[in-house]
Amino acid sequence: MTDWVGRLLVLPVYILLSLFFKWILSWGGAEKIEGWKAGWLIGWVADDWDTEQIRMWALLTWIGWTVFCLLALVV
Repeated sequence: MTDWVGRLLVLPVYILLSLFFKWILSWGGAEKIEGWKAGWLIGWVADDWDTEQIRMWALLTWIGWTVFCLLALVV
């Protein structure tokens, strides 16, 4: 894969991930996936998480993906 193709793929992946994290944080997604669905989407540890813990996970993961994608575009 050439360098520009890899960089081109970073943008749509980041946009999709950003929409997912925005849905969890602001559009009621945390309430909808609370319980066993959180365990399926996030990981088995998240089965017992409440809404605020799911939102905290989404925020920290979104920050991590932002840093990763910026580095992928720059480096």
